[in-house]
Amino acid sequence: MAKKLLIRDLTLRDGQQSAFATRMRQEQIDRVLPFYKDANFYAMEVWGGAVPDSVMRYLNENPWDRLEKIKAAVGDVSKLTALSRGRNLFGYAPYTDEIIDGFCRNAIESGLGIMRIFDALNDVNNVKSTIKYVKKYGGIADCAVCYTIDPRFSAMERFKAALKGKKLPKAVFTDEYFLSKAQQMAALGADMITIKDMSGLIPPKRVAGLIRLFKKHLSIPIDFHTHCTPGYGLASVVAAIEAGADVVDTNIWNFAGGPAAPAIELIYIFCKKMGVELDINMEAVAKINKELYTIRKELDAVDAVKVFPNPFNPLTDTVPESVDKEFDRAIAAARNGNEVELIDACHAIERYFNFPKPNELVQKAEIPGGMYTNMVAQLRQLKSEQILENAMQLIPRVRLDAGLPPLVTPTSQIVGAQAVNCALDIKNGKPMYSNVSNQFVNLVKGEYGETPVPIDPEFRFKIAGVREETPYDTSKYKMQPNPVLEDAGGVKLAENEKEELLLELFPLVAKNYLTGVKKARFQAQQEKKAAEKSVEAAPAAEKEQSATTPKSESASKPAAAPITGRVIAAPMPGRVLSILVKVGDAVKKEQDVLILEAMKMENSIASDYSGTVKQVLVAEGDTVAVDTPLIEIE
Repeated sequence: MAKKLLIRDLTLRDGQQSAFATRMRQEQIDRVLPFYKDANFYAMEVWGGAVPDSVMRYLNENPWDRLEKIKAAVGDVSKLTALSRGRNLFGYAPYTDEIIDGFCRNAIESGLGIMRIFDALNDVNNVKSTIKYVKKYGGIADCAVCYTIDPRFSAMERFKAALKGKKLPKAVFTDEYFLSKAQQMAALGADMITIKDMSGLIPPKRVAGLIRLFKKHLSIPIDFHTHCTPGYGLASVVAAIEAGADVVDTNIWNFAGGPAAPAIELIYIFCKKMGVELDINMEAVAKINKELYTIRKELDAVDAVKVFPNPFNPLTDTVPESVDKEFDRAIAAARNGNEVELIDACHAIERYFNFPKPNELVQKAEIPGGMYTNMVAQLRQLKSEQILENAMQLIPRVRLDAGLPPLVTPTSQIVGAQAVNCALDIKNGKPMYSNVSNQFVNLVKGEYGETPVPIDPEFRFKIAGVREETPYDTSKYKMQPNPVLEDAGGVKLAENEKEELLLELFPLVAKNYLTGVKKARFQAQQEKKAAEKSVEAAPAAEKEQSATTPKSESASKPAAAPITGRVIAAPMPGRVLSILVKVGDAVKKEQDVLILEAMKMENSIASDYSGTVKQVLVAEGDTVAVDTPLIEIE
């Protein structure tokens, strides 16, 4: 009897997030859903990750609507899946059980079938609540072990550390480490386990060994998730299939390869040759791919790859004999455990189809491709591209100081942003860690959970002001304000539980989105009323509408007076999250006066002076450039 392999399609979530900055509009998704209904994927990842944030922030769309519309179109043919960060859900802070409960209930009621739950520290305590509530409401708990590797320290680095009385850690991320995490999650009720290689760093031999180990010691299905950025992706998926993986994650052709997962079309060819059964309707997949080609051209402005793979349909197109032999060579190598041969054959296949070449810089840096591109973009904003190499070299040091967290959202952003901050500190003649984000402070303090290796108490004291690990106290959690919008007809900002959850998970983004939605709705109501009135009453109606039409924020913002005092300026480009002082307040030197979101991190901006606030020169939600005046002190 042939082995059966299940496929989780990532195209509409991880695929578009990896290559197109999560910019697919609902209208574009709607165009492919009829074909997805026929494709018969085991699961479709369509939600979670950056989707809820991005659809509000950039597309002015409702995340709950997206999930519900996909469910309505696809029905029960494929299970809809989402990615969740355990206790952090989609945000950067731990949430209370009440919020996790409400989120899981609403997600499953809206059509979610599988929640893939991971924790950025592989701290199993952080996934307990989500497992409990997903299962409570009838969902499948897919628990992910985040794959990562140990930093490489030379003999000289170890010698120098020893001279300073420090001992660099030996191997932490062993096969036994990953198995232990998987077993702990299985004991908590996980319905399946995913080996989540978010960086694409796992080579074929390692994943094959892990899958065999997991299959030996676990009785639940094993899924494998990876990316192609450093060049292992396709070869590692082939090795995973050969080793007995129950599910693998793929993308459809025009959204596959490069920073994304391998193409289902290539896996289909491999499975046919390996005698592995795939219950996928490849004719429907070809129809989806044809539409994706058009959609990808529409997304050109945000296309991180630009180069399209050569057109190909495995049902109608043949490959040259030389390429067909590369498939056979790869399969033989996977069966013989010849990793070098397997990778070489898969690279030859990818070259023939014009998929992106392996990113050697990312491979050598051993960090996620998205983390690297984020750092480049951040340094470009800061006009400090020249310190990129320095920042990259600091990543192992910052990561070790912070307890050696796996580099996955959100720890990849936290460590990457801090490495940039430290490189800037050095450039400006300051000690490292002169400028730290709030998230880095919280990570070191212990609020994100237990790190893989203990943090030096003296370092913790230096960064967070405490020597003992201090977990996040959810009893002190404060719900986001939910004000009445007088200029939108007197409705509440969040009018139902789903909107309240958006406000909790994405405070600033959801506030802006919901405010815009409510104001637009109110204005449309006013216009409808005006249109329904008689011609004689029209002038009065227009006058009433004019009085109730909200003014733009820029129009209502008073012009700044000439600056005569001392200025607190933005140390980096970003967006003003909150202003902690008002005109007339007395402030002390080093007192926090404003929180600036930069590089996806929250940075508390402190006053360099003591005095009185004369002017607040920005508003919450404003985007500011480096050196923009924020607050005037006199």
